[in-house]
Amino acid sequence: MPEQKTYTGSCHCGRVKYEVKATISKVLACNCSMCGRSGTLLTFVPAADFKLLSGEDVLSDYQFHRKNIHHVFCKVCGIKSFAKGTSREGAEMRAINVRCLEGVDPLSFEVQHVDGKSF
Repeated sequence: MPEQKTYTGSCHCGRVKYEVKATISKVLACNCSMCGRSGTLLTFVPAADFKLLSGEDVLSDYQFHRKNIHHVFCKVCGIKSFAKGTSREGAEMRAINVRCLEGVDPLSFEVQHVDGKSF
């Protein structure tokens, strides 16, 4: 079983930086119109395990469909390194784009495919 680690993540230009505590054993590949186009590989963590270090001023928010996920992205480089939302139980969560974590090979994890087009 993988252990919880602290990772550093960022957008491409580096203005958005964060730390996240996560136990990553698999990542989700969603085929919804947003994830399918951007190629994100996701892991989810409670909001308390996520700390934005810089870049609040360059984040822009995009919502679509049910508008329950805040797809935030860097206004400078356009990279969506994380998203904000709530779990089905109502807990505040962060969806982390594992491709944006430093020193992580996102393809080293088991990939679970999710049919987001059907939601």
